[in-house]
Amino acid sequence: MNEQVQPSTGFDRVLHFTLPDRNARGRAVRLGPVLDTILSAHAYPAPIRQILAEALVVTALLGSLLKDQDGQLTLQAQTQDGVVDLLVCDYRNGELRGYVRHDRARLDELGPTPSLFSLFGEGYLAITFDLAATGQRYQGVVPLEGNSLAEACESYFMQSEQVPSLIRVGVRNTPAGCVAGGLLLQHLPEGEEGRERLHVQLDHPEWEHVSILGASVKEAELVDPALDLESIVWRLFHEEREIRAEPGLVLSRGCRCTVEHYRDVLSRFGAEERADMKNDDGLIIVDCAFCSREFEIDL
Repeated sequence: MNEQVQPSTGFDRVLHFTLPDRNARGRAVRLGPVLDTILSAHAYPAPIRQILAEALVVTALLGSLLKDQDGQLTLQAQTQDGVVDLLVCDYRNGELRGYVRHDRARLDELGPTPSLFSLFGEGYLAITFDLAATGQRYQGVVPLEGNSLAEACESYFMQSEQVPSLIRVGVRNTPAGCVAGGLLLQHLPEGEEGRERLHVQLDHPEWEHVSILGASVKEAELVDPALDLESIVWRLFHEEREIRAEPGLVLSRGCRCTVEHYRDVLSRFGAEERADMKNDDGLIIVDCAFCSREFEIDL
């Protein structure tokens, strides 16, 4: 690469890169111990572990696009009567968390490798950006269609942001744990940062070139611990005149469940509502779905 960057070896890191001559930006991510920690909070069956791992990779990729240090990205897939009725992940300051609510009995009827449609049915995908610096929130909602969450997110960027995007995700389960990786590419024809809304053509020659090369990445490459993120980007785009790359944030599991947090949340309810929440011991029991812990709150 033209600018020397310390390789992002290991797990739970994001690599930022741009292709200036092609007006494109990208992110690459690989999850390891953080992924295992999140998945271990519940005894998820294999298909649910798979879909949650994919969702966490996508969340890390999209969250790393935030410029606002305290901004938050939330990805939510929901259905009315699906086997999975709720999948939610979020990212803030490099912290990831995620949870899936599902019907185990119906899931067992689907076999070991259910499709996205069989899991969610007629569902939708909502992606929400909360910008702490300005207090703004904006959200895009698209049908949960395609063969993967990555494809659904590509549709989100095209429909809601008018930004042509390519997302690839790989997941590998090993006796030592789960490894997942991902690649995000976006076409920004008005410079590296683009603008709030971009009206572009999918057949733009710059984007066509970048997307073809990006689509050639193999899942095995995305989850290979011996292949650092810089090497993946170099393999794909080594013929470019310039690649600008820099490491992003180190990723961590970031469930924000504390007694102090829940006390603050509960203090916003009226006295009668809080009284109705108390058990026989005068405590309010709060269950955090993300980390599978219960908190006894004494107000």
